Amino acid sequence: MFKYSLDNKRYYTLNYYNQMKYGSKVMKISLNAGFTCPNIDGTKGTGGCIYCLSGSNKNTEKDLVKQFYEVRDIMEKKWPGSKYIGYFQANTNTYAPLEVLKEKYESILALDNVIGLNIATRPDSISDDVLDYLEELSHRTNLVIELGLQTTNEKTAELINRCCSLKEFDDCLDKLNKRNIDVVVHIINGLPYETKEDMINTVKYLSNKKILGIKIHMLHVLKGTKLYDLYEKEHFHILTKEEYVDIVCDELEYLREDIVINRITGDPDVEDLIEPNWLVKKFGVLNEIDKEMVKRDIYQGDKYKRMD
Repeated sequence: MFKYSLDNKRYYTLNYYNQMKYGSKVMKISLNAGFTCPNIDGTKGTGGCIYCLSGSNKNTEKDLVKQFYEVRDIMEKKWPGSKYIGYFQANTNTYAPLEVLKEKYESILALDNVIGLNIATRPDSISDDVLDYLEELSHRTNLVIELGLQTTNEKTAELINRCCSLKEFDDCLDKLNKRNIDVVVHIINGLPYETKEDMINTVKYLSNKKILGIKIHMLHVLKGTKLYDLYEKEHFHILTKEEYVDIVCDELEYLREDIVINRITGDPDVEDLIEPNWLVKKFGVLNEIDKEMVKRDIYQGDKYKRMD
């Protein structure tokens, strides 16, 4: 059994991390605080990244605390006595005046059994005053900043309208590292015209950075996105399940063994999904990754240890 797993996995599972750190089941509750994004409002770009449903604002009409309790009450029936992390997920969750951020973050932290926050944001959207506050916050709760990178290929970044350079990512990560704020990075496999080598290069890059964890997503085409328009026009290749499993297994070998795998596949909204259809069977994908790692007799970090 891999030393960072309780589930016979061959990679560092989030469940293991939570059990070792908190000693109990930890559930993340996704929240939509109604933030926008500099890639939507015209500050950096318009329309958002091409895969983003920027026009979708589900739950923004609901009070944050009400959002939290609606999900928490359901989870409590399945996993009573759990601890909770408020996950500020939708759009760019540090992109607002400091006082607005404080009010929203603190309203969730004040709730019973909330032990921390995960805050999803862009590397170009954390001002110095917000950074100071995040540092203070990290001293009194379990704080994780989730940074969207998606790819280290700058041509792909331009194609997907990321409007944020690799240098901006590096600069932001350095600032967070200096303040000892934990970071989880998001990447996407299967972006239009990327090769397997491109995807593995992104993982190799991150393996040499100070990060707590990584989320590996599979690109999915949703109705109403610019990605859908591009797919309809150019019919770029969508990874098959077999290709995705093969790439993920290689990526895991190149990832340092102490990087926590927070996610290893996509989780699309079925109502809006165009491709790939195989992605809706999430546990089937997870099982295929497990079986392939056993077949190859590999573990997370095997190739990283052999890298120069």
